[in-house]
Amino acid sequence: MKNNPFGMDPAMMNASPMLTWWQQQWIKGANPMAQMQAAWMESLAEAMKFEAQFLKAVAESGQQMTDCLNNEEHATPQELQACYQRLVEQMTDAQHKRMEQAVELSVDFRKRLWEEI
Repeated sequence: MKNNPFGMDPAMMNASPMLTWWQQQWIKGANPMAQMQAAWMESLAEAMKFEAQFLKAVAESGQQMTDCLNNEEHATPQELQACYQRLVEQMTDAQHKRMEQAVELSVDFRKRLWEEI
């Protein structure tokens, strides 16, 4: 018998591992809609992570643009253009990476759903 730290019913405390096991089995086998929803939620979490990475790249690009415009070293238009061009390339790369991840996410989501079906 386990130690009863919080005044829990002893029978319930001893049944806890069995209830945990039962819940896992119920989710795995008895409720396919819950499994499909879990697959959808995993894909949604990944999409949010990718979007957060893209927003971070946008913020960093904005900060670098501000630094270029405020920097006294980039006094000539050519230097400003080079700085701007570098930032455009970084943003283009970030957008391409975002789109690649979106395509992969779509394929992964379909695989997850197919596995659940």
